[in-house]
Amino acid sequence: MSFHRRALVLGGARSGKSRTAKQLAETAAPARLYIATAQAFDEEMRERIAHHRAERDGSWQTLEAPLELAGIIRETTSPERVVLVDCLTLWLSNLLLAERDAEREADGLVQAVREAAGPLILVSNEVGQGIVPATPLGRRFRDEQGRLNQRLAEACDAVVFVAAGCPVLLKPAPPLQLALS
Repeated sequence: MSFHRRALVLGGARSGKSRTAKQLAETAAPARLYIATAQAFDEEMRERIAHHRAERDGSWQTLEAPLELAGIIRETTSPERVVLVDCLTLWLSNLLLAERDAEREADGLVQAVREAAGPLILVSNEVGQGIVPATPLGRRFRDEQGRLNQRLAEACDAVVFVAAGCPVLLKPAPPLQLALS
């Protein structure tokens, strides 16, 4: 799978999307920046963060950006370095829990992605294929995430969907051909 200047890597939980994004980044440029959006509020999340860190070698720099993502993308993208953001699902959760204006923040993120000065890979969960969440906050999150993913897919040069560790290129896609009989 070839790398494009701006790529969105989607998938469900434990689908292999982070591993796929990391592999894409490692083929894109020798200088690499990992922008982490997770916040370690409990021991389980601290373990997850440690596991992700251990998967990256010394060629990676890491920057934490749980909320101020658009500005960080503007400041850090350059032609000489690939930037990997993992993940937008946690970023959106952080925004909603901080009672920030998710739509305004998404506008800023989409604009920053469009203006990225170098290779950029974004990781996000596809959350709309499961059950309808039982709470208003859960339904709002699912809807906001779906809208954000659609907007970023439009802004990116490539979209990859990962299921069971298998990446499928959604965009650019070959022309749709229907067999009519």
